[in-house]
Amino acid sequence: MKKEKKQQNKKKLVLLDVFAILHRAYHALPDFSSAKGEPTGGLYGTVLMLVKIIDELKPDYIIACYDMAEPTFRKEAYDGYKAGRKEKDDELKHQIDRSRDIFKVFNIPIYEKSGFEADDILGALAEQGKGEVDVIIASGDMDTMQLVDDKKVQVYTLKKGIKDTILYDEKGVIEKFGFGPKLLPDYKGLRGDPSDNIIGIVGIGEKTATILIQNFGSIEDIYKKLKKDEESFKKAGITPRMIGLLKEGEEEALFSKELATIRIDVPVKLDLEGASWKSLADFEKVNGLLMDLGFRSLVERVKKIFDVQDQLFLQGPDDLEAEPPSEVDEKELGEIAIALWLTNSNITNPTLEDILNYANTQDFDVAKNKILNELKEKELESVWKEVELPIIPVIKKIGEKGIKVDKNYLEKLSKEYHKELDKFQQKIWKIAGEEFNINSPKQVGELLFDKMGIVLKNHKKTSTGAKSTNIAVLEQLKEEYPIVSDILRYREFQKLLSTYIDNIPKMLDENNRLHTTFLQAGTTTGRMASQEPNLQNIPTKTELGQKIRSAFVTEKGFKLVAFDYSQIELRLAALLSGDGKLINIFKEGRDVHTAVASEVFGVPFDQVDKEMRRKAKVINFGILYGMGVNSLRKSLGDDVKREEAQIFYNEYFDKFSKLAEYIENIKRETKELGYTKTFFGRRRYFEGIDSRIPFVRAMTERMAINAPIQGTSADMTKIAMGRVNEYIVKKGLAEDVFILLQVHDELILEVREDLVKKIVPEIQKIMEDVILPKDAFGIKFVVDASVGEDWGNLNKFKFSE
Repeated sequence: MKKEKKQQNKKKLVLLDVFAILHRAYHALPDFSSAKGEPTGGLYGTVLMLVKIIDELKPDYIIACYDMAEPTFRKEAYDGYKAGRKEKDDELKHQIDRSRDIFKVFNIPIYEKSGFEADDILGALAEQGKGEVDVIIASGDMDTMQLVDDKKVQVYTLKKGIKDTILYDEKGVIEKFGFGPKLLPDYKGLRGDPSDNIIGIVGIGEKTATILIQNFGSIEDIYKKLKKDEESFKKAGITPRMIGLLKEGEEEALFSKELATIRIDVPVKLDLEGASWKSLADFEKVNGLLMDLGFRSLVERVKKIFDVQDQLFLQGPDDLEAEPPSEVDEKELGEIAIALWLTNSNITNPTLEDILNYANTQDFDVAKNKILNELKEKELESVWKEVELPIIPVIKKIGEKGIKVDKNYLEKLSKEYHKELDKFQQKIWKIAGEEFNINSPKQVGELLFDKMGIVLKNHKKTSTGAKSTNIAVLEQLKEEYPIVSDILRYREFQKLLSTYIDNIPKMLDENNRLHTTFLQAGTTTGRMASQEPNLQNIPTKTELGQKIRSAFVTEKGFKLVAFDYSQIELRLAALLSGDGKLINIFKEGRDVHTAVASEVFGVPFDQVDKEMRRKAKVINFGILYGMGVNSLRKSLGDDVKREEAQIFYNEYFDKFSKLAEYIENIKRETKELGYTKTFFGRRRYFEGIDSRIPFVRAMTERMAINAPIQGTSADMTKIAMGRVNEYIVKKGLAEDVFILLQVHDELILEVREDLVKKIVPEIQKIMEDVILPKDAFGIKFVVDASVGEDWGNLNKFKFSE
């Protein structure tokens, strides 16, 4: 009993296999990036895993173990060791280096040793520590399980993704493999390990290796027994062919076992005192790094770890005694949150804590004054007062009003789509020749890439080592393999059903109205975001998605009216660049894609064919997002060669030279200033523009090119919202006209039926006058209006009707 109590009171040491954890997170999570543009997906997963470990395991000591770039003793012994491994991506390399900063701020010591792998350091430290503390090895790699020793050394590993974890003691290893941890190197010695290019005995797989070890023990014991009693192997179910392979492969088996065995004699010394992370860690530094990486969502979880969940941690010892912030007026808090977002576009949806942290104070008034002063210094007061503040009450009204939904229509659509989903499932199973879970990326991958033998160049793998089956991969295969096209179609039905058709009815109020939440400061671009559900993201390019919009209807006696800025981004490109040819196209009211095709292909306007116009449309929108020649070639189609795309690209910028000059100026000015500006003065900050990482710098440049255009579009739509709301109030139409939705460059209103003809032209004029032609080289910002009974069936408004 005393022994058990002593065991329970034993302190814990967690050893982190950093690369294994980060590698798993890198492949499991999306390609996140920080405000500076640096990749952070793997880093986010690493911090998440560290927080989970601290929260669940409550370790007294933590050590991070790293691999080094130099060749290890295994590589020197066998040149083919890990030879088949793909070169690490630049993004992954960067995150491996950056991960050291995580452990630095947490005061977690880093152990590494030239000539040895992280596994060997884990083994040596576990061996040294297991008599004094309980050792837990945290890894995404099963190799470390050979180090498990009863409950003295356990392995905490990832089952799936980065959230599903399991803790293995010796009993758990035996249950998983059918034999103890010490025999795992023997297992690899027999069956090999393709991931490390350990050969084992060719022809012996997992099943045979398991039978051999369960019946005869280690490789050495297997060969002793084989030389004395071959008959016992036959009785155990080992075929004569396998016995022959064993005899021929003794040397390979022993050598492979040696390569697979983790060393415990690495010349490193365990220093538990130096690994007392919590007594040495500095929350202020941890918080600073999390904010720098853009991991604001993790701050609350980390605060709990440091027992500071009820107060803000600030600079200086005196601040720790400060009183928590007093009650803040909700209206004023909302206004200052918007001001903070304007001063730093990367702080989206700021909270009270963000405001106080930004000003490094717990006094809201002090923070408010600091932010407002900065707003003035950056010449952003007009954006705050004229663009953002007027729509705060509008957004509140939108949320309260909601939009009417035809619940019965969605129920019918649900039945229809579920039937189609079942049909596609049966069709896919028939082509595959077997039933499998189409929603499982793993099973889809096994079918396509293992059973069907499909090969794709530069095929990225997931965290578990499986070949990816994401939409980008499947899109490349759908033309050649009909089953892939069917899988994509199945996925489309599945997503529409789960996200919208089957989900929305559960969210309706007693009047069948849906109340989405609009986030005024929800993006870095200036655009609003929508959530619960996201009504800005309903697919409209396919008939399946378009049908969902038909569920959004009006009350009796009302019409839905959509007001949409026509080709606003191209008009803004003409305005901001001052390109004469582009300006004249819009002033003259010509079709911009046809006019551009006429210029680039050197043919009269009336001789431009559909294919020419299509290509012009591709580059017209592409240049707004910093599209290069390679991206242009892909977008134009497989039949277009790079040389042709280059000529097209050059011709475009030769004919529209001021636009080309504008794009180069944006890049230069963003590098000089660190931000871009919209027509109205909104700033968007790009810390990654000076990144030493080429791909980060290139990605940031592309975003910077689009920022003034997309940001100005967002400003115009917000100004329009405010002015339309002002018009509704002044005219006494609060019970007759309602703003229901904002979808990027479009406003959706519910208008009393008998007022439509009168009100639509007036609202069109309000929106078109946000930027007057006299201030835009004569360009008119045309607003199209469409009217109907439901959102999916709106017809262009005609005043004569």
